Amino acid sequence: MRNKIVAGNWKMNNDANQTEVFLNNLIKQSFNNNVKVMVSPSFTNLQKSVIILLDSEIEAIAQNMNESEKGAYTGEISPSMLKSVGVNRVILGHSERKAHYNENDQILNKKIKNALKNKIGIIFCFGEEINNRNSKKEFKVVESQLSNTLLNIHESDWNNIILAYEPVWAIGTGENATAKQAQEMHSFVRNWIKINYDKKISEMVPIIYGGSVKPNNALEIFSQPDVDGGLIGGASLKIDDFVEIINSF
Repeated sequence: MRNKIVAGNWKMNNDANQTEVFLNNLIKQSFNNNVKVMVSPSFTNLQKSVIILLDSEIEAIAQNMNESEKGAYTGEISPSMLKSVGVNRVILGHSERKAHYNENDQILNKKIKNALKNKIGIIFCFGEEINNRNSKKEFKVVESQLSNTLLNIHESDWNNIILAYEPVWAIGTGENATAKQAQEMHSFVRNWIKINYDKKISEMVPIIYGGSVKPNNALEIFSQPDVDGGLIGGASLKIDDFVEIINSF
């Protein structure tokens, strides 16, 4: 039985006080027992978040991480820095990192290897642009992204990977893939893992959906057999919406 996961990607939102208020409110909420809840505050609020969440089942995760162990990389964060404040999971490959900071598959492959080497779990994002879908190349594009980044990892490393399908045309646009479209892509990805690794791994890896998930569509999307939860953007900043999404399974 795969884990059900709802992760809030806060992006560049919530200062220290807002983070504290939100998390203290969040830990008072009641969730379905089988759902793993994660939040990704800014780097400046990660340690505070870990402390607040210490006695809860909610996990504080990072939004990004450098591909190097250490060095002269001004403004960057290493895996050892994350682990030193109690963070053991990171989001990699988000479409906004690709669009605004030119992260390509080669860089992401290095980041994946660096995280796994340092025993940091990964939520790895992938997905197509609107022109790819309009030209019916969405499956080819996703296959290329996965092959360029994940084909050379060890089978045992899949225990530390969560995949997140994010159709780029549905990020911050108010649009979202239909439940059918999400299921089609998730099924395709699960089959890709089966072909390139094995059936056991393909059935074990959680694949979550990220693309304008809201309380009014979460239930339908999460009910699909190959959708194991969501990577939630804007709705994760509103506690009532976030809790409703978490309890949509």
